[in-house]
Amino acid sequence: MPIQWQQLDNQPRLLMEAQLQPIQGTRFQPTGFPDLGAAVYDVPEDEGKSVQVILVESAQSMANRLETVCWDESTHTLHSAIAGIPYVSVHLWDSGDTTNSLLEAHRLNSPYIMRDDDFQTLFRDEAGLPAKNSGTGVLNRRRLARAAFKYDPGSVLHGVFLEKLAGVARLQRCLSGFIEAHDSNVADSGGVKNDRVAPAPSSLKEIGLSVGAAEGFGNVPFHRTEYTAKRITAYFNLDLAQIKAYGLGENADRFLGTLALWKVRKFLDTGLRLRTACDLDMVGDLEVIRPREGFSVPTTSDLEAELPALIAACASEGLFAKPPVTELTFRRK
Repeated sequence: MPIQWQQLDNQPRLLMEAQLQPIQGTRFQPTGFPDLGAAVYDVPEDEGKSVQVILVESAQSMANRLETVCWDESTHTLHSAIAGIPYVSVHLWDSGDTTNSLLEAHRLNSPYIMRDDDFQTLFRDEAGLPAKNSGTGVLNRRRLARAAFKYDPGSVLHGVFLEKLAGVARLQRCLSGFIEAHDSNVADSGGVKNDRVAPAPSSLKEIGLSVGAAEGFGNVPFHRTEYTAKRITAYFNLDLAQIKAYGLGENADRFLGTLALWKVRKFLDTGLRLRTACDLDMVGDLEVIRPREGFSVPTTSDLEAELPALIAACASEGLFAKPPVTELTFRRK
């Protein structure tokens, strides 16, 4: 069924939530940060009480995961539902390997893309950015968004900071998400790596080896921290006002909105194995929190039925690069 976008005409945001649970058992492993480990914090509740909350997946990581669903690793091509959208593909010297703006963490700002002098000059010109080493100028954000949309719409949806080109060249995320676990508790466990040859590595001195656990020898006990939680929730925020503010036109706005909802659906369908010890499943359906009434997120198949016509419309308006895949080569020095 067609998406009822008119129900969102006066809405600045589309807020969605999905309830998750471990696909087996009760424990899960949250994301970790250098020098911090898991992000654990208290959230006040009624009567002066608080509960422990854990950040299971950060906004930065979710942006990359929502991009990943676009790429079919089995065929090394775009997912068939979004065939024809533009992106930048990079041949890595003469290795036979490639990367692209969908898979690179910083999208168009990947060093494998923006170190190409010809593409950098082309993008500067189309985005209206100041020439290299000429200082900063007034940023025309609409023009920057149109240039990013032309070569990689994901850089508009998920944001990009082109500091290699200019310190002001930034597009904020239009689609963002994160996962939190509420009312959580530590689930400590551990184990041991067994060495069936030399449980005590000192015994290897008999054959002239002076080694220990650092070299991988001997029985090595280890500690493991996982968590349980009363509730795990995935949050998604689609900034409809920001998309409209870029002035790309109705077809582009509808395409970006439909692509965003498809990414969310595909992530919830196929992308919830976040780590070896964090394999989740959705409970119920994706719920619209704002607006409270009048709009529900279409199914994955309904969204896939809408995308080809929107992709064709954007291409016919000249909003996409021709050909849609921009081929670059990152060369050896």
